[in-house]
Amino acid sequence: GAMMDNRFATALVIACVLSLISTIYMAASIGTDFWYEYHTLSPAENVSEAGRSIWDEFVSKDADEKTYTDALFRCNGTVGLWRRCITVPKNSHWYSPPETDMTTNCISFSLSDQFVEKYIEPGNHNSGTDLNRTYLWRLQFLLPFVSIGLMCFGALIGLCACACRSLYPAIATGVLHFLAGLCTLGLIGCYVAGIELLHRKLPLPEDVRGEFGWSFCLACVSAPLQFMAAALFIWAARTNRKEFTLLKAYRVA
Repeated sequence: GAMMDNRFATALVIACVLSLISTIYMAASIGTDFWYEYHTLSPAENVSEAGRSIWDEFVSKDADEKTYTDALFRCNGTVGLWRRCITVPKNSHWYSPPETDMTTNCISFSLSDQFVEKYIEPGNHNSGTDLNRTYLWRLQFLLPFVSIGLMCFGALIGLCACACRSLYPAIATGVLHFLAGLCTLGLIGCYVAGIELLHRKLPLPEDVRGEFGWSFCLACVSAPLQFMAAALFIWAARTNRKEFTLLKAYRVA
């Protein structure tokens, strides 16, 4: 009896902690702008020549994918799920010496940007819709919210389970965490595929290096945590049920 109960209690506490950490990681990765980073080896002189126009184009309402991607290449850009950022000189005199203070400016993708179609040739709307990239982008925008939603719903069911002193709902919580893990994996897959396809269309210039940033890594860490939490919830509920049935059988006997 008591020995077993401790094991479940421990499993459930660990599962809850993992669940909480993965929710925090997920939320942080959605909210930050370092999913992908470009390192421009010679940014300063690039920017001072055409800086003002790059910035104006980058911010403008109708900046198409090609325009803002070129700016990201040239100005140490970083991209999140919601925002894109470039680093430009702080002062308005673009012709001043290149060793001026640099500042990072960001602009959000609007909701319509998230759902707008991507073209086969980025920036050329006569080239037809690139369905793969369009849907990958929409999925990478929706999946993290589904993932967090499932975990929060799982947490609610878990709280009810504690209130009712029943372990049956722990199985439901486990299943929801498992589905959340699948969504997070899907998100990671969609993001990587989307970046790959974009760089095939718009290859990185010679002097630009691209790499996945720490926001992306947080999502990658979140997925295994969700699966581990799911496994613990389900294990605790199932084993406890077996124990309970055995105990009842023993009592009856």
